[in-house]
Order: sequence, then C-alpha cells, then structure tokens
Amino acid sequence: MSSRGDINRALLDVGEERLARMDAAGVAMEVLSVTTPGTQPLPAVEAAPLAREANDFLADAVRRHPDRFAAFATLPTPDATAAADELRRAVTELGHVGAMLFPRTGDVFLDDDRFRPIFEAAAELRVPLYIHPALPPRQLRTIAYGGFDQWTSMILGTGGWGWHAEAGLATLRLILSGTFDRHPDLQVVLGHWGEMLVPFADRADLLSGAARHLERRVLDYITGNVHVTAGGVFSHRMLRQAVDVLGADRVMFGQDDPYGRTTGTAGEDSRGRFSGSNGARIFVQTAPLSPEDRTKLAHANAERLFRLPTA
Repeated sequence: MSSRGDINRALLDVGEERLARMDAAGVAMEVLSVTTPGTQPLPAVEAAPLAREANDFLADAVRRHPDRFAAFATLPTPDATAAADELRRAVTELGHVGAMLFPRTGDVFLDDDRFRPIFEAAAELRVPLYIHPALPPRQLRTIAYGGFDQWTSMILGTGGWGWHAEAGLATLRLILSGTFDRHPDLQVVLGHWGEMLVPFADRADLLSGAARHLERRVLDYITGNVHVTAGGVFSHRMLRQAVDVLGADRVMFGQDDPYGRTTGTAGEDSRGRFSGSNGARIFVQTAPLSPEDRTKLAHANAERLFRLPTA
C-alpha cells in the first residue's frame, strides 16, 4: 500500500480488490477482522451497537464469498457482559470463527476480573481469541518512545517495537491471572511470531518461581495455549524460532493484509526476510520445514484451529 488513503480504502474493501490481492499473493482464504483498536476505546453505549454492525458487515462478506473469507468477531469490551453476548451471537448465529481483542480497554488490561465473561464465553464456545497490538497509551509513548523525530517515535511505539511488547505483555498477564487455569483448553493467537512473548518464553518462565498460585509453569501455558501467525513478517529466522519454541502445530501463515508489504519486486534479503508482490508465496514455498510441516504452516493449522474448510 502506498498511502494512508490506499490502506483505508483497502481495509473497507471486501470484494474484488481484496480478492485480487489474495490471488496475487497465493492466498486462498482470509480471516477478516476490524482493524486496531476496534471498538475498545469507545463508551460502552457506543461500542455495543457498533460492534454488532461490524460483525454483521463481516458476516455479509463471508456469505458472499464463503470459500474465500471467514471472520473474527469484534467485541464491545467496555461492557464485558455485552461483549460475551456478542461473541455468542457472532459465533452461533453469524458463523464467526473466534474474536479479535486488543490488549487494553482504556488503561485496563484484559486480565482484569471485569473481562472474565468474555473468556468464559470463548471457552464455552471453544473458539480462539486473537490478541492484536494496539496503539500504546499517550503517556507511555511520551516516556518510553518519545525523544526522536515524530516518525521514528511513532514506529518505535508501534510496529517497530512498542505495541508488540504490549500484546505479549497482555498475554503474559492472562497467564499470571490464572485465566488458563480456569479455562485450560482456551487458545489464544498472537501475530508477528508471538509478539515478543514466544521469543522470550524461556526467560518469561522465570516467573514460575514467583507465581506459585499457578497450576503449571509459565512456559507450559505458552506452549499449550498460544498459537502464532507470521502477521506479515515473512522471516525464516523468526519462523524457525517459533517452531523451536511451540512446535510446528502452532505456527500459521498470516499476511496482515492490507498492511503487509505486498507491492514491488519480490525478493529475499540477507537475513531471509521476504517482501514484494510474491514474497508471501515464496516465503511459504521455501520455508525451512518438512513438506508436512510446510502444509501445516500454509493452511492446515489454521483449518484445524479455526475449523475452516480444508484445502
């Protein structure tokens, strides 16, 4: 995408332009979602009807192209009871395959007790929750990511570092709060090869000695309740690390459309990172995995987790 206007147009398009991008990249199916930050920053009275409208919009796109699209629900987390009810409606009536959440609602992380109804509903429905990065709070951006020119500080606080760390932190807090002890079969998905939590899993396991209230070690929750996607980061080095930590059954391709770098000449740099119009396809086709595990990465793991039609 060449400009903010192009991205905004691409985000709203769930028709021919999107399908053309998918075809060019070799993507058979996309799981659609509302982009960050969803409805989470809104007052509850506004978030609930807007989430419902968004979920209906996505369901309509899936109905028009059922062999190309599935969808994650958008949840009005400012009212957790309404969010749980909307998740049930989205899954049982609209056919959504899970939900996308962002690390915070206001200044409150997902592990807060007020959000328990959401996780109870997801566990009851047996659908995964995708925890996606969102813009960090203004004060944190000023303290931790400020001091540079505007563009450098923005990228440092978002796609270059900050919001990945926050998404990983949100998941780690879910572990420490006992969410997965209450719901041992609940599965969450992290993009960008694990939002810093998976690459740092061995060190995060240091918390096991302090968090004696947990039923398992922190590392066991990471390897048993977390899945990862590429999230548009087509790096063989990061893929190998994710497979080393989680195993080949918990890694999935993900293009991050329309944010992913899918324009320009396809190519691989010296660190095994792929970009360009055919970069996603080349990344999968040349992944340093067995043929069986390459199939898992490309589609089989997603089909199993999200209960999608098999290729």
